[in-house]
Amino acid sequence: MSKVGKVYLVGAGPGDPGLLTLKGKSLLEKAEVLIYDYLANPELLRFCSPNCEFIYVGKRGGDHTLPQEEINKLLVRKAKEGKLVVRLKGGDPFLFGRGGEEIEELVREKVPFEVVPGITSAIAVPAYAGIPVTHRTYTSTLAIVTGHEAEDKEESRINFSALSKIGTVVFLMGVKNLPLIVENLLREGKPSSTPCAVIQWGTIPSQKTAEGTLENIVEKVKEKGIKAPAIIIVGEVVKLREHFNWFERKPLFGRTIIITRTREQASKLKDGLSELGAKVIEVPTIEVKPLWEESYRNIYYRLSDYHWLIFTSENGVKHFFEGLFKLNLDVRALGSVKIAVIGPATKQALWERGIRADLFPEGEFTQEGLVKAFQKVDLLNKKVLLVRAKIARDLLPEALREQGAKIEILPIYETVLPETSGELLKEAFSSKVDMITFTSSSTAENFFKLLRAESLSLPKDTFIASIGPITSQTLKNLGYMPHVEAKVFTIPGLIEAIEDFFKERQG
Repeated sequence: MSKVGKVYLVGAGPGDPGLLTLKGKSLLEKAEVLIYDYLANPELLRFCSPNCEFIYVGKRGGDHTLPQEEINKLLVRKAKEGKLVVRLKGGDPFLFGRGGEEIEELVREKVPFEVVPGITSAIAVPAYAGIPVTHRTYTSTLAIVTGHEAEDKEESRINFSALSKIGTVVFLMGVKNLPLIVENLLREGKPSSTPCAVIQWGTIPSQKTAEGTLENIVEKVKEKGIKAPAIIIVGEVVKLREHFNWFERKPLFGRTIIITRTREQASKLKDGLSELGAKVIEVPTIEVKPLWEESYRNIYYRLSDYHWLIFTSENGVKHFFEGLFKLNLDVRALGSVKIAVIGPATKQALWERGIRADLFPEGEFTQEGLVKAFQKVDLLNKKVLLVRAKIARDLLPEALREQGAKIEILPIYETVLPETSGELLKEAFSSKVDMITFTSSSTAENFFKLLRAESLSLPKDTFIASIGPITSQTLKNLGYMPHVEAKVFTIPGLIEAIEDFFKERQG
Protein backbone atom coordinates (compact mmCIF):
# COMPACT_ATOMS: atom_id res chain seq x y z
CA MET A 1 0.00 0.00 0.00
CA SER A 2 1.38 3.42 -0.96
CA LYS A 3 2.23 5.94 1.71
CA VAL A 4 -0.60 8.35 2.60
CA GLY A 5 0.16 11.97 1.82
CA LYS A 6 -0.92 14.98 3.85
CA VAL A 7 -3.56 17.69 3.59
CA TYR A 8 -2.91 21.30 4.58
CA LEU A 9 -5.93 23.55 5.07
CA VAL A 10 -4.55 26.97 4.21
CA GLY A 11 -6.33 30.28 4.72
CA ALA A 12 -5.96 32.39 1.57
CA GLY A 13 -6.78 35.62 3.38
CA PRO A 14 -9.42 38.19 2.40
CA GLY A 15 -8.39 38.91 -1.19
CA ASP A 16 -5.24 41.03 -1.31
CA PRO A 17 -2.55 38.45 -2.23
CA GLY A 18 -0.09 40.31 0.00
CA LEU A 19 -2.09 39.21 3.03
CA LEU A 20 -1.29 35.51 2.55
CA THR A 21 0.86 34.18 5.40
CA LEU A 22 4.49 33.19 4.80
CA LYS A 23 3.66 29.60 5.77
CA GLY A 24 0.78 29.56 3.31
CA LYS A 25 3.07 30.74 0.50
CA SER A 26 5.66 28.11 1.38
CA LEU A 27 3.05 25.34 1.18
CA LEU A 28 1.70 26.60 -2.15
CA GLU A 29 5.22 26.35 -3.55
CA LYS A 30 5.45 22.71 -2.40
CA ALA A 31 1.90 21.64 -3.30
CA GLU A 32 1.42 18.66 -5.61
CA VAL A 33 -2.36 19.15 -5.63
CA LEU A 34 -4.15 22.47 -5.07
CA ILE A 35 -7.88 22.42 -4.31
CA TYR A 36 -9.11 26.01 -4.18
CA ASP A 37 -12.21 28.15 -3.72
CA TYR A 38 -13.91 31.01 -5.56
CA LEU A 39 -12.79 33.55 -2.96
CA ALA A 40 -9.10 32.59 -3.16
CA ASN A 41 -7.35 35.22 -5.28
CA PRO A 42 -6.14 33.61 -8.57
CA GLU A 43 -2.87 35.55 -8.15
CA LEU A 44 -1.95 33.06 -5.41
CA LEU A 45 -1.86 30.21 -7.93
CA ARG A 46 1.34 31.68 -9.34
CA PHE A 47 3.21 30.51 -6.27
CA CYS A 48 2.56 26.89 -7.26
CA SER A 49 4.87 24.69 -9.27
CA PRO A 50 4.01 24.22 -12.97
CA ASN A 51 3.65 20.51 -12.16
CA CYS A 52 0.97 21.12 -9.52
CA GLU A 53 -2.51 19.71 -10.23
CA PHE A 54 -5.13 22.48 -9.94
CA ILE A 55 -8.69 21.59 -8.94
CA TYR A 56 -11.30 24.35 -8.65
CA VAL A 57 -14.18 23.64 -6.26
CA GLY A 58 -15.59 27.16 -5.89
CA LYS A 59 -19.10 28.03 -4.81
CA ARG A 60 -20.71 31.21 -6.08
CA GLY A 61 -24.22 32.45 -5.43
CA GLY A 62 -25.54 29.00 -4.59
CA ASP A 63 -23.91 27.44 -7.65
CA HIS A 64 -21.64 24.71 -6.27
CA THR A 65 -18.94 23.35 -8.57
CA LEU A 66 -18.72 20.35 -6.25
CA PRO A 67 -20.90 19.54 -3.21
CA GLN A 68 -19.13 19.77 0.14
CA GLU A 69 -19.35 15.99 0.68
CA GLU A 70 -17.55 15.44 -2.63
CA ILE A 71 -14.87 17.98 -1.70
CA ASN A 72 -14.27 16.05 1.52
CA LYS A 73 -13.87 12.79 -0.42
CA LEU A 74 -11.61 14.48 -2.97
CA LEU A 75 -9.21 15.58 -0.22
CA VAL A 76 -9.02 12.03 1.10
CA ARG A 77 -8.56 10.50 -2.35
CA LYS A 78 -5.73 12.81 -3.35
CA ALA A 79 -3.96 12.36 -0.02
CA LYS A 80 -4.21 8.56 -0.33
CA GLU A 81 -2.43 8.87 -3.67
CA GLY A 82 0.55 9.93 -1.57
CA LYS A 83 0.28 13.63 -2.56
CA LEU A 84 0.96 16.81 -0.64
CA VAL A 85 -2.46 18.45 -0.90
CA VAL A 86 -3.18 22.12 -0.20
CA ARG A 87 -6.80 23.03 0.38
CA LEU A 88 -6.81 26.80 -0.21
CA LYS A 89 -9.82 28.48 1.38
CA GLY A 90 -10.81 32.14 1.31
CA GLY A 91 -10.22 33.96 4.58
CA ASP A 92 -9.60 31.56 7.46
CA PRO A 93 -10.42 27.83 7.16
CA PHE A 94 -12.28 27.72 10.48
CA LEU A 95 -14.34 30.90 10.26
CA PHE A 96 -17.48 29.85 8.39
CA GLY A 97 -15.18 28.09 5.93
CA ARG A 98 -16.42 24.54 6.61
CA GLY A 99 -12.87 23.57 7.43
CA GLY A 100 -14.12 21.65 10.43
CA GLU A 101 -16.29 19.43 8.21
CA GLU A 102 -13.35 18.67 5.94
CA ILE A 103 -11.12 17.76 8.86
CA GLU A 104 -13.78 15.45 10.31
CA GLU A 105 -13.58 13.44 7.09
CA LEU A 106 -9.77 13.42 7.19
CA VAL A 107 -9.83 12.19 10.79
CA ARG A 108 -12.27 9.39 9.92
CA GLU A 109 -10.05 8.28 7.05
CA LYS A 110 -6.85 8.59 9.13
CA VAL A 111 -5.34 11.16 6.74
CA PRO A 112 -2.65 13.43 8.29
CA PHE A 113 -3.46 17.13 8.19
CA GLU A 114 -2.41 20.57 9.38
CA VAL A 115 -4.25 23.89 9.54
CA VAL A 116 -2.64 27.18 8.49
CA PRO A 117 -4.85 30.05 9.69
CA GLY A 118 -5.58 32.93 7.36
CA ILE A 119 -6.40 36.60 7.90
CA THR A 120 -10.17 36.75 8.11
CA SER A 121 -12.20 39.20 6.05
CA ALA A 122 -14.21 39.98 9.21
CA ILE A 123 -11.30 42.12 10.42
CA ALA A 124 -9.25 42.83 7.28
CA VAL A 125 -12.06 44.15 5.08
CA PRO A 126 -13.27 46.72 7.63
CA ALA A 127 -9.61 47.75 8.11
CA TYR A 128 -9.24 48.39 4.35
CA ALA A 129 -12.45 50.44 4.50
CA GLY A 130 -11.04 52.53 7.36
CA ILE A 131 -13.13 50.89 10.09
CA PRO A 132 -11.46 49.43 13.20
CA VAL A 133 -13.80 46.73 14.52
CA THR A 134 -12.98 47.77 18.09
CA HIS A 135 -12.03 51.14 19.55
CA ARG A 136 -11.74 52.00 23.21
CA THR A 137 -13.92 55.10 22.83
CA TYR A 138 -16.71 53.25 21.01
CA THR A 139 -16.74 49.55 21.93
CA SER A 140 -14.64 46.69 23.23
CA THR A 141 -17.10 43.98 22.16
CA LEU A 142 -17.19 42.30 18.77
CA ALA A 143 -19.37 39.58 17.28
CA ILE A 144 -18.72 37.81 13.97
CA VAL A 145 -21.82 36.18 12.55
CA THR A 146 -22.66 34.25 9.41
CA GLY A 147 -25.31 36.02 7.39
CA HIS A 148 -25.89 32.87 5.38
CA GLU A 149 -26.88 29.84 7.46
CA ALA A 150 -27.27 26.27 6.22
CA GLU A 151 -30.17 25.99 3.75
CA ASP A 152 -31.79 23.11 5.66
CA LYS A 153 -32.34 25.15 8.84
CA GLU A 154 -36.05 25.76 9.44
CA GLU A 155 -35.38 28.90 11.48
CA SER A 156 -32.39 31.07 12.31
CA ARG A 157 -30.22 30.09 15.26
CA ILE A 158 -28.73 33.57 15.39
CA ASN A 159 -29.49 35.25 18.70
CA PHE A 160 -30.38 38.74 17.48
CA SER A 161 -31.42 39.73 20.99
CA ALA A 162 -27.84 39.18 22.17
CA LEU A 163 -26.35 40.76 19.05
CA SER A 164 -28.34 43.95 19.56
CA LYS A 165 -26.30 44.53 22.73
CA ILE A 166 -22.87 43.98 21.09
CA GLY A 167 -20.86 47.08 20.13
CA THR A 168 -19.70 45.90 16.69
CA VAL A 169 -21.37 43.13 14.72
CA VAL A 170 -19.83 41.82 11.50
CA PHE A 171 -21.98 39.64 9.23
CA LEU A 172 -20.18 37.55 6.63
CA MET A 173 -21.93 36.39 3.44
CA GLY A 174 -25.06 38.27 4.41
CA VAL A 175 -25.72 40.84 1.70
CA LYS A 176 -28.56 38.78 0.21
CA ASN A 177 -30.22 38.65 3.64
CA LEU A 178 -29.49 42.29 4.54
CA PRO A 179 -33.18 43.35 4.82
CA LEU A 180 -33.86 40.44 7.19
CA ILE A 181 -30.75 41.19 9.28
CA VAL A 182 -31.77 44.86 9.60
CA GLU A 183 -35.35 43.90 10.50
CA ASN A 184 -34.20 41.50 13.25
CA LEU A 185 -31.75 43.98 14.80
CA LEU A 186 -34.36 46.75 14.85
CA ARG A 187 -36.94 44.42 16.35
CA GLU A 188 -34.55 43.56 19.18
CA GLY A 189 -33.97 47.19 20.06
CA LYS A 190 -30.92 48.26 18.06
CA PRO A 191 -31.42 52.00 17.33
CA SER A 192 -32.28 52.83 13.72
CA SER A 193 -29.54 55.50 13.81
CA THR A 194 -26.81 52.86 14.31
CA PRO A 195 -24.09 53.36 11.65
CA CYS A 196 -23.63 50.58 9.08
CA ALA A 197 -21.34 49.80 6.19
CA VAL A 198 -21.49 47.12 3.53
CA ILE A 199 -18.24 46.37 1.67
CA GLN A 200 -17.96 44.36 -1.54
CA TRP A 201 -14.68 42.77 -2.73
CA GLY A 202 -12.80 44.12 0.27
CA THR A 203 -8.98 44.54 0.27
CA ILE A 204 -8.62 44.54 -3.54
CA PRO A 205 -8.91 47.47 -6.01
CA SER A 206 -12.51 46.47 -6.86
CA GLN A 207 -13.55 47.33 -3.30
CA LYS A 208 -16.86 49.18 -3.08
CA THR A 209 -18.42 50.54 0.11
CA ALA A 210 -21.92 51.71 1.01
CA GLU A 211 -22.41 53.67 4.24
CA GLY A 212 -25.56 54.49 6.11
CA THR A 213 -27.58 53.54 9.18
CA LEU A 214 -29.87 50.64 9.98
CA GLU A 215 -32.67 52.91 8.80
CA ASN A 216 -31.35 53.41 5.25
CA ILE A 217 -28.53 50.91 4.59
CA VAL A 218 -30.72 48.65 2.41
CA GLU A 219 -31.42 51.57 0.06
CA LYS A 220 -27.78 52.70 0.11
CA VAL A 221 -26.64 49.22 -0.92
CA LYS A 222 -29.13 49.18 -3.81
CA GLU A 223 -27.94 52.64 -4.95
CA LYS A 224 -24.31 51.49 -4.97
CA GLY A 225 -25.15 48.21 -6.71
CA ILE A 226 -23.35 46.16 -4.09
CA LYS A 227 -23.70 42.40 -4.36
CA ALA A 228 -21.94 39.32 -2.99
CA PRO A 229 -19.25 38.79 -1.91
CA ALA A 230 -19.73 41.50 0.70
CA ILE A 231 -19.63 41.90 4.46
CA ILE A 232 -21.86 43.97 6.74
CA ILE A 233 -20.58 46.00 9.71
CA VAL A 234 -22.99 47.39 12.29
CA GLY A 235 -21.78 49.67 15.06
CA GLU A 236 -20.56 53.12 16.08
CA VAL A 237 -17.02 52.34 14.85
CA VAL A 238 -18.29 52.87 11.28
CA LYS A 239 -18.20 56.62 12.02
CA LEU A 240 -14.39 56.47 12.06
CA ARG A 241 -14.32 55.68 8.34
CA GLU A 242 -14.68 59.40 7.59
CA HIS A 243 -11.15 59.98 8.90
CA PHE A 244 -9.56 56.51 8.66
CA ASN A 245 -10.46 55.62 5.05
CA TRP A 246 -6.95 55.08 3.62
CA PHE A 247 -7.32 52.41 0.94
CA GLU A 248 -10.05 54.02 -1.16
CA ARG A 249 -8.16 57.33 -1.06
CA LYS A 250 -5.08 55.98 -2.82
CA PRO A 251 -4.33 58.09 -5.93
CA LEU A 252 -5.07 55.33 -8.46
CA PHE A 253 -7.87 53.59 -6.57
CA GLY A 254 -10.69 52.57 -8.91
CA ARG A 255 -8.45 52.74 -11.99
CA THR A 256 -7.86 49.68 -14.17
CA ILE A 257 -4.51 49.65 -15.94
CA ILE A 258 -3.20 47.10 -18.45
CA ILE A 259 0.53 46.45 -18.52
CA THR A 260 2.08 44.88 -21.60
CA ARG A 261 5.58 43.92 -20.42
CA THR A 262 6.80 40.34 -20.31
CA ARG A 263 5.40 38.46 -17.34
CA GLU A 264 8.92 38.08 -15.91
CA GLN A 265 9.55 41.83 -16.01
CA ALA A 266 6.08 43.06 -15.07
CA SER A 267 6.51 42.85 -11.29
CA LYS A 268 8.11 46.28 -10.68
CA LEU A 269 5.50 48.09 -12.75
CA LYS A 270 2.65 46.03 -11.36
CA ASP A 271 3.76 46.42 -7.75
CA GLY A 272 4.22 50.17 -8.14
CA LEU A 273 0.80 50.75 -9.69
CA SER A 274 -0.90 48.36 -7.24
CA GLU A 275 0.67 50.21 -4.31
CA LEU A 276 -1.06 53.35 -5.58
CA GLY A 277 -4.39 51.51 -5.57
CA ALA A 278 -4.79 50.53 -9.23
CA LYS A 279 -6.27 47.29 -10.45
CA VAL A 280 -3.49 45.95 -12.68
CA ILE A 281 -4.13 43.47 -15.49
CA GLU A 282 -1.19 41.76 -17.16
CA VAL A 283 -1.47 41.24 -20.91
CA PRO A 284 2.12 40.43 -21.87
CA THR A 285 2.60 41.28 -25.54
CA ILE A 286 6.17 40.10 -25.75
CA GLU A 287 7.83 36.88 -24.77
CA VAL A 288 11.61 36.86 -24.72
CA LYS A 289 13.30 33.85 -26.29
CA PRO A 290 17.06 33.34 -26.08
CA LEU A 291 18.98 32.87 -29.32
CA TRP A 292 22.00 30.66 -29.75
CA GLU A 293 24.16 29.81 -32.75
CA GLU A 294 27.38 27.86 -32.82
CA SER A 295 29.19 30.97 -34.06
CA TYR A 296 28.51 32.57 -30.66
CA ARG A 297 31.08 30.23 -29.09
CA ASN A 298 33.88 32.03 -30.89
CA ILE A 299 32.60 35.39 -29.64
CA TYR A 300 32.47 34.23 -26.02
CA TYR A 301 35.90 32.59 -26.17
CA ARG A 302 37.50 35.87 -27.29
CA LEU A 303 35.58 38.32 -25.08
CA SER A 304 38.82 39.69 -23.63
CA ASP A 305 39.78 40.89 -27.14
CA TYR A 306 37.03 43.53 -27.11
CA HIS A 307 37.58 47.03 -25.78
CA TRP A 308 33.90 47.69 -25.05
CA LEU A 309 30.84 45.55 -24.30
CA ILE A 310 27.45 47.29 -24.61
CA PHE A 311 24.12 46.18 -23.13
CA THR A 312 20.91 47.93 -24.20
CA SER A 313 18.43 46.02 -21.98
CA GLU A 314 18.00 43.83 -18.92
CA ASN A 315 17.17 40.94 -21.25
CA GLY A 316 20.48 41.37 -23.00
CA VAL A 317 22.33 41.11 -19.68
CA LYS A 318 20.34 38.07 -18.58
CA HIS A 319 20.74 36.03 -21.76
CA PHE A 320 24.35 37.07 -22.34
CA PHE A 321 25.37 35.67 -18.96
CA GLU A 322 23.27 32.54 -19.48
CA GLY A 323 25.32 31.95 -22.61
CA LEU A 324 28.53 32.59 -20.69
CA PHE A 325 27.67 30.02 -18.04
CA LYS A 326 26.43 27.59 -20.69
CA LEU A 327 30.02 27.41 -21.93
CA ASN A 328 31.34 26.90 -18.38
CA LEU A 329 32.87 30.39 -18.43
CA ASP A 330 32.53 33.12 -15.81
CA VAL A 331 33.18 36.87 -15.55
CA ARG A 332 36.94 36.32 -15.76
CA ALA A 333 36.39 35.69 -19.49
CA LEU A 334 35.70 39.43 -19.86
CA GLY A 335 39.29 40.33 -19.03
CA SER A 336 39.73 44.13 -18.98
CA VAL A 337 36.81 44.91 -21.31
CA LYS A 338 34.85 48.05 -20.37
CA ILE A 339 31.07 47.90 -20.19
CA ALA A 340 28.41 50.44 -21.17
CA VAL A 341 24.70 50.22 -20.38
CA ILE A 342 21.69 52.13 -21.67
CA GLY A 343 19.80 52.85 -18.43
CA PRO A 344 19.38 52.24 -14.69
CA ALA A 345 17.51 48.93 -15.01
CA THR A 346 20.25 47.50 -17.22
CA LYS A 347 22.87 48.94 -14.88
CA GLN A 348 21.17 47.22 -11.93
CA ALA A 349 20.95 43.89 -13.80
CA LEU A 350 24.72 44.11 -14.40
CA TRP A 351 25.42 45.08 -10.79
CA GLU A 352 23.45 42.07 -9.54
CA ARG A 353 26.05 39.96 -11.32
CA GLY A 354 28.84 41.73 -9.48
CA ILE A 355 29.90 44.08 -12.29
CA ARG A 356 29.89 47.87 -12.26
CA ALA A 357 29.17 49.69 -15.54
CA ASP A 358 31.94 51.97 -16.87
CA LEU A 359 29.68 54.15 -19.01
CA PHE A 360 26.14 55.27 -18.37
CA PRO A 361 23.99 57.98 -20.05
CA GLU A 362 23.05 61.03 -18.02
CA GLY A 363 19.29 61.54 -17.94
CA GLU A 364 18.39 60.27 -21.43
CA PHE A 365 18.17 56.47 -21.23
CA THR A 366 17.94 55.77 -24.95
CA GLN A 367 20.30 54.86 -27.78
CA GLU A 368 20.62 58.60 -28.41
CA GLY A 369 21.66 59.13 -24.79
CA LEU A 370 24.26 56.38 -25.03
CA VAL A 371 25.63 57.88 -28.26
CA LYS A 372 26.12 61.19 -26.43
CA ALA A 373 27.90 59.41 -23.59
CA PHE A 374 30.28 57.73 -26.08
CA GLN A 375 31.15 61.07 -27.69
CA LYS A 376 33.62 61.60 -24.84
CA VAL A 377 35.28 58.23 -25.53
CA ASP A 378 38.03 57.50 -28.05
CA LEU A 379 36.62 54.66 -30.17
CA LEU A 380 39.00 54.84 -33.12
CA ASN A 381 39.80 51.24 -34.14
CA LYS A 382 38.31 49.97 -30.86
CA LYS A 383 36.54 46.61 -30.94
CA VAL A 384 32.97 46.91 -29.60
CA LEU A 385 30.54 44.06 -28.94
CA LEU A 386 26.90 45.18 -28.90
CA VAL A 387 24.58 42.73 -27.13
CA ARG A 388 20.96 43.30 -28.11
CA ALA A 389 17.72 41.86 -29.49
CA LYS A 390 17.55 40.30 -32.96
CA ILE A 391 15.45 43.21 -34.20
CA ALA A 392 16.50 46.64 -32.92
CA ARG A 393 17.21 50.17 -34.13
CA ASP A 394 20.58 50.64 -35.80
CA LEU A 395 21.14 54.19 -34.57
CA LEU A 396 23.70 53.17 -31.93
CA PRO A 397 25.96 50.89 -34.03
CA GLU A 398 25.92 53.35 -36.95
CA ALA A 399 26.86 56.29 -34.73
CA LEU A 400 29.70 54.36 -33.10
CA ARG A 401 31.03 53.26 -36.50
CA GLU A 402 31.16 56.94 -37.46
CA GLN A 403 33.41 57.42 -34.43
CA GLY A 404 35.75 54.79 -35.83
CA ALA A 405 34.63 51.79 -33.75
CA LYS A 406 34.71 48.26 -35.14
CA ILE A 407 31.23 47.05 -34.20
CA GLU A 408 30.18 43.43 -33.85
CA ILE A 409 26.54 42.66 -32.97
CA LEU A 410 25.50 39.71 -30.81
CA PRO A 411 21.72 39.16 -31.20
CA ILE A 412 21.26 37.22 -27.98
CA TYR A 413 17.43 37.15 -27.84
CA GLU A 414 14.27 37.86 -29.80
CA THR A 415 10.79 38.96 -28.81
CA VAL A 416 7.67 37.11 -29.95
CA LEU A 417 3.95 37.43 -29.24
CA PRO A 418 2.83 35.07 -26.42
CA GLU A 419 0.18 32.53 -27.43
CA THR A 420 -2.14 33.31 -24.50
CA SER A 421 -2.24 37.10 -24.98
CA GLY A 422 -5.36 37.10 -27.17
CA GLU A 423 -7.58 35.52 -24.53
CA LEU A 424 -6.08 37.72 -21.81
CA LEU A 425 -6.82 40.83 -23.86
CA LYS A 426 -10.42 39.82 -24.55
CA GLU A 427 -10.96 39.21 -20.85
CA ALA A 428 -9.35 42.54 -19.95
CA PHE A 429 -11.58 44.41 -22.41
CA SER A 430 -14.72 42.81 -20.95
CA SER A 431 -14.74 45.57 -18.31
CA LYS A 432 -13.70 49.24 -18.31
CA VAL A 433 -9.99 49.87 -18.87
CA ASP A 434 -8.64 53.30 -17.91
CA MET A 435 -5.09 53.03 -19.25
CA ILE A 436 -2.67 50.83 -21.19
CA THR A 437 1.07 51.13 -20.56
CA PHE A 438 3.90 50.53 -23.03
CA THR A 439 7.51 50.15 -21.96
CA SER A 440 9.13 49.54 -25.36
CA SER A 441 8.47 49.77 -29.07
CA SER A 442 8.09 45.98 -29.16
CA THR A 443 5.26 46.02 -26.61
CA ALA A 444 3.46 48.70 -28.64
CA GLU A 445 3.88 47.01 -32.01
CA ASN A 446 2.82 43.61 -30.70
CA PHE A 447 -0.15 45.00 -28.77
CA PHE A 448 -1.73 46.61 -31.82
CA LYS A 449 -0.87 43.58 -33.94
CA LEU A 450 -2.75 41.53 -31.34
CA LEU A 451 -5.64 43.98 -31.41
CA ARG A 452 -6.05 43.48 -35.16
CA ALA A 453 -5.65 39.70 -34.95
CA GLU A 454 -8.44 39.47 -32.37
CA SER A 455 -10.68 41.94 -34.28
CA LEU A 456 -10.73 44.24 -31.26
CA SER A 457 -10.59 48.01 -31.05
CA LEU A 458 -9.18 50.22 -28.34
CA PRO A 459 -11.97 50.98 -25.84
CA LYS A 460 -13.26 54.54 -25.83
CA ASP A 461 -11.77 56.84 -23.17
CA THR A 462 -8.79 54.53 -22.62
CA PHE A 463 -5.57 56.46 -22.10
CA ILE A 464 -2.13 55.42 -23.35
CA ALA A 465 1.07 55.74 -21.32
CA SER A 466 4.59 55.53 -22.77
CA ILE A 467 7.92 55.04 -21.01
CA GLY A 468 9.75 57.50 -23.27
CA PRO A 469 10.10 59.28 -26.63
CA ILE A 470 11.18 56.24 -28.66
CA THR A 471 8.15 54.22 -27.56
CA SER A 472 5.98 57.32 -28.04
CA GLN A 473 7.19 57.72 -31.61
CA THR A 474 6.36 54.07 -32.33
CA LEU A 475 2.86 54.64 -30.95
CA LYS A 476 2.45 57.73 -33.14
CA ASN A 477 3.62 55.76 -36.18
CA LEU A 478 0.88 53.23 -35.35
CA GLY A 479 -1.69 56.04 -35.24
CA TYR A 480 -2.01 56.43 -31.46
CA MET A 481 -0.96 59.55 -29.57
CA PRO A 482 0.18 58.77 -26.00
CA HIS A 483 -1.52 60.77 -23.26
CA VAL A 484 1.33 60.16 -20.81
CA GLU A 485 5.09 60.08 -21.37
CA ALA A 486 7.56 59.54 -18.56
CA LYS A 487 9.99 62.39 -17.97
CA VAL A 488 12.55 59.91 -16.68
CA PHE A 489 12.56 56.88 -18.99
CA THR A 490 12.37 54.22 -16.29
CA ILE A 491 9.65 52.17 -14.61
CA PRO A 492 9.60 54.46 -11.53
CA GLY A 493 9.46 57.43 -13.93
CA LEU A 494 6.48 55.92 -15.76
CA ILE A 495 4.65 55.20 -12.49
CA GLU A 496 5.19 58.79 -11.35
CA ALA A 497 3.92 60.16 -14.67
CA ILE A 498 0.77 58.03 -14.48
CA GLU A 499 0.09 59.14 -10.92
CA ASP A 500 0.53 62.81 -11.88
CA PHE A 501 -1.75 62.41 -14.91
CA PHE A 502 -4.70 61.07 -12.91
CA LYS A 503 -4.14 63.59 -10.11
CA GLU A 504 -4.44 66.41 -12.64
CA ARG A 505 -7.62 64.91 -14.07
CA GLN A 506 -9.16 64.78 -10.60
CA GLY A 507 -8.38 68.47 -10.21
